[in-house]
Amino acid sequence: MKVAGFTFIRNAIKYDYPVVESITSLLPLVDEMVVAVGNSDDGTRALIEAIPSHKIRIINTVWDENIRTGGAVLAVETNKAFAAISAGVDWAFYLQADEVIHEKDYDVIRTAMKDNLTNKKVDGLLFKYIHFYGNYNYVGAGKQWYKNEIRIIRNNKNITSYRDAQGFRFGDNTKLKVKKINAYIYHYGWVKHPTVCNQKSLNFTKMHNPGFVATAEELQRDFDYHRIDRLLLFNGTHPHAIAEKIKKVNWIFEYNTLQSSYANMKLSHKISFFIEDITGYRIGEYKNYKLVR
Repeated sequence: MKVAGFTFIRNAIKYDYPVVESITSLLPLVDEMVVAVGNSDDGTRALIEAIPSHKIRIINTVWDENIRTGGAVLAVETNKAFAAISAGVDWAFYLQADEVIHEKDYDVIRTAMKDNLTNKKVDGLLFKYIHFYGNYNYVGAGKQWYKNEIRIIRNNKNITSYRDAQGFRFGDNTKLKVKKINAYIYHYGWVKHPTVCNQKSLNFTKMHNPGFVATAEELQRDFDYHRIDRLLLFNGTHPHAIAEKIKKVNWIFEYNTLQSSYANMKLSHKISFFIEDITGYRIGEYKNYKLVR
């Protein structure tokens, strides 16, 4: 069984993406690692080149600034990295630049890939998600946070990145058939200094909306982490790869989860999450896949 990792990145330093931690966490699971480095202005390519691994292969890309609607440029860049994976690879493991794998899940992931290698009914593997927000102590628990997504796919070039690169589908828009596994993606996209997070948020808006131009006032703001409907305390452990970054936190964010869990929700969402808290079932959950038992 041969496994390749793939990802894309641009301006990692400017927007404080934990891409080095992301790649480092994935290297033990893959035979090669394709990194599509977009045209950056902050030394991102040198940052990737400094990662000490012979597995990494960098491809240089240029982002099309005209592909903004719905964040489609992110899917285009994902597809460039996927296309560069070697022909002899069986599984392709995708991580975005703010996603990290916990070493405690390595064995589960390896076993799942081996067990489903010859099962042609399975197009990919579905991971659970933990979305960190504000700092490393809180996780998002509102409806905007997806609970599961595909991160391992077969090296089938008929599979393409979907919409804004959250998941995958076949080129004819057919959903992938996937097996759910007991492993997590640790998502740190909304954990950074409020000033940097604001810049990242504005850039994200720009990538999704043609014609968007931030005002001078917007550019000077700090991101308001308190504008969130629901957070929970994180009681687990973080991946080893992110440990040094956690030590360097230089901002303060506190959130009263006991008083505020439902405070900012409309009634229908309060009822929905009350049911989810009791049963684990989320009403109206978005599922960009078909589960295989």
